[in-house]
Amino acid sequence: MSLLSDGAFKLYVHVCLTADRSTGQLKVDHGDLATALKKSRRSIVSYLQELRERGICTTGEASNQYTDGKIELHDNFWPYVKVPRTEGNSRDATTYVERIRQLLAARKCVIGTFNLADEKLAVELFREHVELQHVEHAILLACARRYVSLLNGAVVGPIAGLRYFSSAIQEVRGLQTSEDYWRHLASRVARFEQQWEGKQR
Repeated sequence: MSLLSDGAFKLYVHVCLTADRSTGQLKVDHGDLATALKKSRRSIVSYLQELRERGICTTGEASNQYTDGKIELHDNFWPYVKVPRTEGNSRDATTYVERIRQLLAARKCVIGTFNLADEKLAVELFREHVELQHVEHAILLACARRYVSLLNGAVVGPIAGLRYFSSAIQEVRGLQTSEDYWRHLASRVARFEQQWEGKQR
């Protein structure tokens, strides 16, 4: 990042902490920003201009320092993964990513942390139009195999993240199987989880 003045850097950090995580956008209320940073409204206008000039953000129009605008941090300066704005409402992508997080959290053989790498991969799956059902089935299939290995002592420890399921997702997308099969597999995975939990006590 280009060298920023102290005030501009503090404003940048404030935006990182308070902007919408899926878009990198924040409604700019100069009064609120001035209060949060303990600076004058005029200073906030100056800091925003500095961030724009350094290519760190873009801002929506505000007629003066007393009206609201919008700031959006550019991708290279946003510490999270932005949800794509394609495929209609971006809320669809947010829901997609959250559903994958829930699917992983439901499996006891998967580490509970859903980190930035997992989020980025989930967004990529959304962009590639991978059906959520395929992701759900892939997680079931891969976890069933993992539990068999865990119960047989072939591997030690849980799955580290979403990347582990990439090959299973590709495999499932090419399968022609009935819903009865997946219901049966889900039941087996539930039994495997109980057995594995019992061995951990």
